[in-house]
Order: sequence, then structure tokens, then C-alpha cells
Amino acid sequence: MTKAEVITKISEKTGIQKDDVTQAVEAFFKVVKDSMADGENIYVRGFGSFINKKRAKKIARNISKNTAIVIDEHYIPAFKPSKVFVEKIKNSKKIKQMATQA
Repeated sequence: MTKAEVITKISEKTGIQKDDVTQAVEAFFKVVKDSMADGENIYVRGFGSFINKKRAKKIARNISKNTAIVIDEHYIPAFKPSKVFVEKIKNSKKIKQMATQA
């Protein structure tokens, strides 16, 4: 599902015009990005958490040049779903059907 499809679905379910929904969704994404860039984590009860994960310093290999590269400690954005969200997916009949077909 794309962002445009999400916006359309929200618009249909709420009766709010697509332009307003688009502005709200874009504002949400901007707040998430800006907050995480400032080092803040975002917790949405019943949905999940947007967190900054710390990656430790490590030595990697450049195979083509056969040299070692030091990758410094850094942070990456991550999403951790809530228990409610995980349970909803685990108990989804459609997901179970897809798993048995694969």
C-alpha cells in the first residue's frame, strides 16, 4: 500500500477531504523525522514506537580492495510495534491464509 492509497482510505473512512488528510499525514511524517533527528523517541500507545537505535563501532571489509574499514558508532531509525499491533497481525485470518499458500 502506498502513501496515496493510505490517504485515500483515511479520506473515505473519515469523510475528510484528501487535501486535508494529505497535509495531516505529511505533518505527522515531518514531526516524526524532526523529533527523531533531535534525539527524541516517539511512542504511540497501541501502535508502536519510533526509536533511534544505536549501532556499535565495528570493522567491516571492502572485498574489492581487500581492506578493512572502520564504521563508527551511529544511530539508525527503527520502528518497534506494540504488543496490541503484533497480536492483531498474528491473529489475522488473511495473514494466516497467505502463510499457508506460500
